[in-house]
Amino acid sequence: MRAFEKFFDKLKPNFEKGGKFEKFYAFYEAADTFILTPPDKTKKNVHIADSLDFKRTMIMVAWALLPCVFMAMYNSGYQANLALHNDPDLIASGWRAGIMGFLANSSFLGTILGWFGASIEMHPGSFLGNMIYGALFFLPAYIVTMTVGGLWEALFAATRGHEINEGFVVSGLLFPLTLPASIPLWQVAVGISFGVVIGKEVFGGTGKNIFNPALTARVFLFFAYPAQISGDAVWTAVDGHTGATALSELVSGGVAALSTSWSDAFWGFIPGSMGETSTLACLFGAAVLIATGIGSWRIMLSCTIGMILTSMLLNSIGSETNQMMNVPWSWHFVLGSFAFATVFMATDPVSATQTTMGKWVYGFLIGCLGLLVRAINPAYPEGWMLAILFMNAFAPLIDWFVLNSNVKRRQRRA
Repeated sequence: MRAFEKFFDKLKPNFEKGGKFEKFYAFYEAADTFILTPPDKTKKNVHIADSLDFKRTMIMVAWALLPCVFMAMYNSGYQANLALHNDPDLIASGWRAGIMGFLANSSFLGTILGWFGASIEMHPGSFLGNMIYGALFFLPAYIVTMTVGGLWEALFAATRGHEINEGFVVSGLLFPLTLPASIPLWQVAVGISFGVVIGKEVFGGTGKNIFNPALTARVFLFFAYPAQISGDAVWTAVDGHTGATALSELVSGGVAALSTSWSDAFWGFIPGSMGETSTLACLFGAAVLIATGIGSWRIMLSCTIGMILTSMLLNSIGSETNQMMNVPWSWHFVLGSFAFATVFMATDPVSATQTTMGKWVYGFLIGCLGLLVRAINPAYPEGWMLAILFMNAFAPLIDWFVLNSNVKRRQRRA
């Protein structure tokens, strides 16, 4: 590490004020703090001692997302290989199938992979084949997100003369996890551009945005390009394949029409957005966020309570024409993006409420509104992202009411 420190110390004068590359200081600082520790450290007594600075907080959130990333790659490959296995007349998706064929027919790579007791093949029973094939869909979307979004972040940082904020590390990982595997890469670039510029930078950057940037990007794509992000043809990355998601089946025929089991939905072996299908992976992430104090357990719990109570209320009303009103809360818990939205999106420390009571109210209303959108409007059975963005707008107002009520209560005591 000493070699890196000397290297960056030697370059630093060129990027500081008066140096020939001072306009690019944001890029230098980003590389310096990413490879090394931040240069400014507190040496004297402080009011609050915490081992987690902003950079480490973002890294911990990224670690919490790793199970979802793993499932994004495995399940995307599994669903594609399952469709190809069940219907040999289907065609694997484009250049990715060519790469898989090359790997499978390479004797050198086959020998190496044989040491691990697996082979690459277009078959749903091949763990390594599913992982690699799924990675060929997730990794390009992730790379495009980080490249395009990172350039926007750097451009605004250089223009404003401040450092590049590490907050985009999390937004850049969340966004591709919310997308279907078949999403065109140019739409990924357009979506993350909207999310970073309109969802965050126009408000002043990280810490000042009122909406979650990753959700803002996802909602923009949903309304701008609905054919590529909704419907039955987008969830499995195989040309010519159509298959209803579990939520679509619920809309048409209720629980009796489901072609999947509750356990498969819980594990995440169902079609859907790349990183949102596995409730188990989201629960692992929740455990990390709660244990480190980064994610609010109050928001997660109140959001779940709001969803359960609203579901039970709709079940008690019932409906012969709208089957979604008859679906029990246990299925809502494992289907769609409820778990992912509750754990990673609703708990965003910037756009969520800050007060203790406000977190309970904020999470509860998200649970209620999200399920109402899902159940009352069968044409749109996935309402969590809209519920969270709606409550993002009201989060400051909720905190204001909580603080104002506390002030009045203390005044009455005095």
